[in-house]
Amino acid sequence: MDPTVPMSLPRTADEPLVSVLDVEGPNGSVGMTGNPPDVTLLTDCANASPSITSPCTSPQRHQNKENTPLLARSDHDLTVCAISNTFPDDQQYTNLITQAEVAIEHAIYPERIPQGSSGSYFVKSVDGKIIGVFKPKDEEPYGLLNPKWTKWMQKSCCPCCFGRDCLILNQGYLSEAGASLVDQKLKLNVVPKTKVVRLASETFNYSAIDRAKSRTKRNITEKFPQIGRRFHRLGLPPKAGSFQLFVDGYKDAEFWLRKFESEPLPPAIQKTFQLKFERVVVLDYIIRNTDRGNDNWLIKYKKPEVDEAQSQTTPNSDWNLVEGPEIQIAAIDNGLAFPFKHPDEWRTYPYHWAWLPQSRLPFSKEIKDLVLPPLLDMNFVQSLCDDLYELFKTDKGFDKNAFHKQMSVMRGQILNLTQALRDSKSPLQLVQMPVVTVERRRKTYGKSRARADSDDTLTQRFSTRSPFFSWC
Repeated sequence: MDPTVPMSLPRTADEPLVSVLDVEGPNGSVGMTGNPPDVTLLTDCANASPSITSPCTSPQRHQNKENTPLLARSDHDLTVCAISNTFPDDQQYTNLITQAEVAIEHAIYPERIPQGSSGSYFVKSVDGKIIGVFKPKDEEPYGLLNPKWTKWMQKSCCPCCFGRDCLILNQGYLSEAGASLVDQKLKLNVVPKTKVVRLASETFNYSAIDRAKSRTKRNITEKFPQIGRRFHRLGLPPKAGSFQLFVDGYKDAEFWLRKFESEPLPPAIQKTFQLKFERVVVLDYIIRNTDRGNDNWLIKYKKPEVDEAQSQTTPNSDWNLVEGPEIQIAAIDNGLAFPFKHPDEWRTYPYHWAWLPQSRLPFSKEIKDLVLPPLLDMNFVQSLCDDLYELFKTDKGFDKNAFHKQMSVMRGQILNLTQALRDSKSPLQLVQMPVVTVERRRKTYGKSRARADSDDTLTQRFSTRSPFFSWC
C-alpha cells in the first residue's frame, strides 16, 4: 500500500456514514460541527473499507459484471485488492516500481503508446528515462476504458473479426505476467520480467465519474483538511495491470531479419541466434501464444566494432582489435496467450516464426538439455500450473473451470513439445503435429494442494475441429 495515501480514521459501530452533501455549514458551505463522523462519498462505495458491506461490493455482482465486460463499469473495482506493489522475493523489481510511483507523484506521468489495440503506457523514472511498459486491465481491447477508438469501431462494426474466441476476455495482463513466470521457471530468459501491479496516473484513461470524484475529494481536502483526512483514498483509483521492464536498444525482429538476408550473421553469432530463437519457440508453444508476429518480438544486435584506441597501441596485433558481436532476443506482447481451447472457429492464429528459415532446423542439443528434463517431470509441470493458479486467481473474475481448461491446453502443448524434442524434430514440424489437450481429473491447484495425488489421472484428447481459415 502506498504510504503517501491518507487513510481514514477508525469509526465506531454507532457512528453514521454520511454523504458530504449532507454536511453543510453556514451559507450552504460544506462543513462540520461537533465531533465529525467518518465521511466518504456514497458513490465511491466500491473503494470503501472492506469492512463496509454494500451492494456495490457484492461478489456475485462482480462476477456478473466480469462476464459482460462491454457493459460493465471500469474494472479497477473488479480486481482483488490484495495485489501489492511489494515483492519480497525481488527487491530490485520492487525498487523499480517505487521509482515509477515517485515519478508519478512528481508529475512525470506515463506516456500512452500509440501502437497496439489497447491502452499501454511507457512508465518513466524521475529523470524521465523509460523503465517499463504498463498495460491496465480495464484498457484492454474488450475493456470498457479502451482508449483506442479504431478498435472501438472494429468492435462495433465488425464484431465477428474482433477478438479471439479461444481466449478469456480481459485477462491479457495476467497472460503477460504468466508468460514471464513460465520463462523464469524454465530459465529461458527471453521475456522481460513482468508482474501485476497497481498504478494511478492522470494520463490513464478514466471515466468522467472517477475524475469528478477525484477533483471533489481534492477540493474538499484543500478547504476542509479535517474532513479530507477521513477519505479512504485521495486521487484517482489505482489500476491493476501488467508492468514489464523496458528493454533498451532493441528493434522489431522484422527489421533485423530483413537485414540478415542481405548481411548474413557470422557463423558463431548465427548459432547463438538460433539457440535464442528456439527459446522463443518453446515459450510460445507452451503458452500457445496466438499473437506472435515478427513485430512483437525484438532483436538487439551489436555489430563487431574495431577498438581504435587499442589498434593504435598495438598496431601489429590481430587480436582484440574487434569487440565481440552480441545478439539478444526479447519476447514482448504476450497478452494473447493461455487459451482455454485450441482455435477452432474462424482463424488458426499461427506462429509467424514458423515461416522463418530458422524453424526448419532441428532443435539443438542445448535446448533439449535445458527444457526436456523439467518438462518430463510431472511434479514440475504441476508446480508450474500451481504457480499460474496463484497468479490468475488474483483476478476478481477468476473462473476455476476456465483455468482448468487453460491448463489442459498447456499440458497438451507440453506433451507435443517433449515428443518433438525427443524425436529431434524442427519447430516447423512441431507446429504441424496434431493439437491435443491433456485433462487432469482432479481440479485442485495452488499451494494447498497435496503433493501426492495417487488417484489422479490424465486424459489425452485430440482436437477434431479445424478453423475455417488455416493460413491466418
